[in-house]
Amino acid sequence: MSDVADALALLKRGTHEILLEEELEKKLASGRPLRIKAGFDPTAPDLHLGHSVLLTKMRQFQDLGHQVIFLIGDFTGRIGDPTGKNVTRKPLTEAEVKVNAETYKAQVFKILDPEKTEVRFNAEWFSSMSAADMIELAGQSTVARMLERDDFEKRYQAGQSISIHEFLYPLVQGYDSVALEADVELGGTDQKFNLLMGREIQKHFGQASQVVITMPLLEGLDGVQKMSKSLGNYVGVDEPPGVMFNKLVSMPDSLMWRYFDLLSLKSNEEIQALKRKVDDGANPRDIKMELARELIARYHGEEAAANAHRSAGNQLAEGELPEDLPEVEVDFEGGAQAPIAAVLNRSGLTKNSAQAKDMLGNGRVKVDGEVVDRDHLLDTGRTYVIQAGKKRYARVTLA
Repeated sequence: MSDVADALALLKRGTHEILLEEELEKKLASGRPLRIKAGFDPTAPDLHLGHSVLLTKMRQFQDLGHQVIFLIGDFTGRIGDPTGKNVTRKPLTEAEVKVNAETYKAQVFKILDPEKTEVRFNAEWFSSMSAADMIELAGQSTVARMLERDDFEKRYQAGQSISIHEFLYPLVQGYDSVALEADVELGGTDQKFNLLMGREIQKHFGQASQVVITMPLLEGLDGVQKMSKSLGNYVGVDEPPGVMFNKLVSMPDSLMWRYFDLLSLKSNEEIQALKRKVDDGANPRDIKMELARELIARYHGEEAAANAHRSAGNQLAEGELPEDLPEVEVDFEGGAQAPIAAVLNRSGLTKNSAQAKDMLGNGRVKVDGEVVDRDHLLDTGRTYVIQAGKKRYARVTLA
């Protein structure tokens, strides 16, 4: 495959739609660094992995040598974009915009390369735009065209109010692409109307039309509804490493490739190699652990990623033990040795003697890292680290 074909294959991964793909291919073939734009209205940020989908795609562009523009809509944030819920979003004050923008800026460089990122605010150009300029911009669309936007149409049909300034929002977002000379604009599927408006506005101002790439909403850990803190199916970017680790390795196996496609910075070839491992019999949990470590390293650093399984409270790698190992003392009343089955039962590592014997018979019990059988005896007066199954551990002292 050519370099352009390889780049296109990577950039297409996980996307919902590219308008137009042949235009993107031509821009990539030009050999010049492209200008990649994504806008973020600084409403109160409550960030989880679902918010990072756009940023991950932006980082892929950067890794291919292109320039990314992280646009903070401090001007448009004061207009209030319709939310898609048939109501107008409450406009933000200038003070609220500034506070929220700083939170975004603190997060963005955990994914993006600062050397290849422009952080811009659209008040740069709109604060100095005259009324005549705004009227010219408003003349680039019609009421009929605006009513093609799904949420506007529904509100109009239902007799709900639509403010004039709301019609300006897609035009203003489109003009951002003119001011920034964008070659590509990224956005969620719910932003398609606004993104396409940018192509039309650029034509009016004599620029080549940007390519539009829409990214899907990330499903939450339930694999059904979009990731949302209110639904409890989220992974927060500021959650402790152990919490992130537990959540990610516990996701349904059917969901992990979706997360790789939308959140991982691994190459297509690396992901295909992981898929082959699973096809050849590798445990999907091991692959999810690899994804978890990649994402934890991004938000908390490499050391936190390497030790996340410890703080998660699980012995999940190479015989390493959790830091919060329970301490248990079992009294065998002076006997020199104790049967392992009895130790498991009395220490609470198994529910009853039958379960203890079953686990021993299946090789699922370790004492100090070594698998033991039903006949194994432990010396009293000593302390052992005992593991029963994958998740139950204790430091057991035999009195």
